[in-house]
Amino acid sequence: MPAHLHAVRSFAVTDPDSGPYALTSGPDGALWCTLVHSGRIARLTTAGRLQEFALDSPGCGPSLITAGPDGALWFTRMRDHRIGCITTTGQAHSYALPTPGAGPYGVAAGGDGALWFTQLHADRIGRITTRGEVTEFPLPVQGGFPSAIVAGGDGSLWFTLNQAHAIGRITHGGETTVHPLPTPGAAPVGLTAGPDGALWFTEIGAGRIGRITLDGDVSEFPLPDPGCRPHAVTNGPDGALWFTEWGTGRIGRVTTGGQVTEYALPDPASEPHGLAFGIDGALYVALERGGIARLEFT
Repeated sequence: MPAHLHAVRSFAVTDPDSGPYALTSGPDGALWCTLVHSGRIARLTTAGRLQEFALDSPGCGPSLITAGPDGALWFTRMRDHRIGCITTTGQAHSYALPTPGAGPYGVAAGGDGALWFTQLHADRIGRITTRGEVTEFPLPVQGGFPSAIVAGGDGSLWFTLNQAHAIGRITHGGETTVHPLPTPGAAPVGLTAGPDGALWFTEIGAGRIGRITLDGDVSEFPLPDPGCRPHAVTNGPDGALWFTEWGTGRIGRVTTGGQVTEYALPDPASEPHGLAFGIDGALYVALERGGIARLEFT
């Protein structure tokens, strides 16, 4: 049964132009958010206390973020081509990548104790240990724009290929498989491992939510507005998938059977990007033109 949006609360960041971009729930029970335009990381408790931690470069472009196996938060620095790490007490450091201009973007913890990341501009998937040792694996496509990445139920890493309009899979040994999508111009971005064992993704170019099984079978679910620009997607505690509609300022929910419900944010121009559920059961959304929103459903 569709959830009812009960309340929305907004938390302002220090600089309204700092660009809240991606969110993850940390091991400390707080929400951690990248501020892509100001080179900062924000921490928001479920009680509403917000802190910001400045990185060593205001222009580094912190992008996606995830909890690492070492109890720290790991994130990509898209604009200065580094991988960053911040402890739950706010101590940050970063590691350079061997490929110049790589443009790291997506990042995920793998089942091998390392972090795996995509390289937008280098057609590579990277692996970094918690000690900062980097390995890179070239992809069999050119200009594919590898974007989000997540660990699948088969132990491999799955990733979106935004400009190749495909979903990729890479094993811990570097063996890669590419699954083209049936819809032309799909441009997949966000990706998550679903409660049904499949991978769920957003098609920002086609206004659809996609599902791919571990065997590579693809299903697609059209959204009411083809131009809504779905961006990020995450698992919900209700067994459904939740996603942002960057182009129309809405949040969407899709069941594993494909039933879609949408919820309007107070500001349709807020540009919602990343989203994550907190330990309090509320949904937190990074608004690139705004702050962090907390959505409570009943």
